[in-house]
Amino acid sequence: MKKVVVIGGGITGLSAAYILQKARESGEKIDYLLVEKDSRLGGKILTEKIDGYIVEGGPDCFLSEKPWVAQMARELGIEHRLMGSNEASKRTYVYADRRLNKLPDGLMGLVPTKLIPFAFSPLISWPGKIRMAFDLFIPPNRTGEDETLGSFVTRRLGKEALDKIAEPLIGGIHAGDPDQMSLKASFPRFIQMEQKYGSLIRAMLAARKNTPKPKPAEPGKAQKTFFMTFIGGMGELTDTITEKLDKSKVLTGKTVTKVEKGPGEKYTVYIDGLEPIEADAVILTAPAHEAAEIVREFDKVMADNLAGIPQATSATVNLAFRRSDIHKPLDAFGFIVPISEKRKIKATTYSSSKWYYRTPGDDYVLIRAFVGGAKNQELVFQDDESMLKMVLNELRDIVGLTAQPVMYKIYRWVKGMPQYTVGHLERVANIEARTAANPGFYVVGGSYRGVGIGDCINVGSQAAEKTLAYLQNSGQRAAASGEY
Repeated sequence: MKKVVVIGGGITGLSAAYILQKARESGEKIDYLLVEKDSRLGGKILTEKIDGYIVEGGPDCFLSEKPWVAQMARELGIEHRLMGSNEASKRTYVYADRRLNKLPDGLMGLVPTKLIPFAFSPLISWPGKIRMAFDLFIPPNRTGEDETLGSFVTRRLGKEALDKIAEPLIGGIHAGDPDQMSLKASFPRFIQMEQKYGSLIRAMLAARKNTPKPKPAEPGKAQKTFFMTFIGGMGELTDTITEKLDKSKVLTGKTVTKVEKGPGEKYTVYIDGLEPIEADAVILTAPAHEAAEIVREFDKVMADNLAGIPQATSATVNLAFRRSDIHKPLDAFGFIVPISEKRKIKATTYSSSKWYYRTPGDDYVLIRAFVGGAKNQELVFQDDESMLKMVLNELRDIVGLTAQPVMYKIYRWVKGMPQYTVGHLERVANIEARTAANPGFYVVGGSYRGVGIGDCINVGSQAAEKTLAYLQNSGQRAAASGEY
């Protein structure tokens, strides 16, 4: 019976293990072991129920335009648990020039597609607005060379658009520095738009014109919104996958220290405190910096490229308040903060406004602040008391919140967010070339070709399917050679 070891129990590894589990149940002669160093599965997807609050330690949603989360939910039988955002609160503010400014209606990506709301918005100055309009006349870059996101946005839309729109919006997703982020790796769509239309504004107007009107939700299904989650939080997804796995095939609280390649296309997986395991295939889903140490002894080139992918550190601070202590309406998804404002939080989500069912009743509100990222990582390493005080001071200055929380919970993600810096695609190509030279060895996850939950499900599932095909082919080769 063929043996597969899946290293890492985040959503990528769970998706891979789920495919392998289904193959076993359908009669495939395959064994697998999922190894996770932490005591729990789920990785950065971490939902806790605390005193009646649904608290998200990591991502609180997924993008509905990427189909893989909804497909997995359907496969797992939890599609009915999907939930759209509260569209009545669908607005976001930008803290700029010491005040909260509403992001203009019609802003698609980084580009305004409605003239009047943008013209009257105080977010961007009139010189800044005129500079953004120059995008219609600036010729596209035809060199084919990569550039940073910051360079691209400044070239097409101007510095003010970068500082007040692009950087805070993108920082909230990638925790990244736009002056380091690779445009090709992070936002290839912008390159395609520039090359096809010669202008981001023209591209966005065309996209808006061709966007189909939203369809009403089918009976028994959630209304599709741009952001989606589950009624009980994103943890419903990872918990349900975990329940589908054979518990005897899951090992938590154990660290894989290295993998060696042996004779006959076999791999030896070394697990701290246990006897080595011989495997016919390995699916490595650990973050790139951890994966580098695991593979270093058998493939230094792969390890060096993995280690070359930077990781940013961040934290989420969940805070619950009595609604009576909130003196300004929280009628939005939240606000984002440009790095140029020199504040100590990057963004705040009004969780109980964005989502239903997040508090024990209407008398309470739940909000979530974000700390750290590529440029302020040191702030994450404060103790809980200091971080709480810092976040409350920031909320007092920005939104006038002076109350003390009735509940709070801090989650730190040290080296938790991969950074797709310039040269990223070359590093990934080198990694993939080395895995191709080691049949049956796969390296996948959010560190390489997409940080979203849907992306991770997709690559994890694909890795498992490739593993099954590889093992089937190797079995056929062995039978043909007379080994069986």
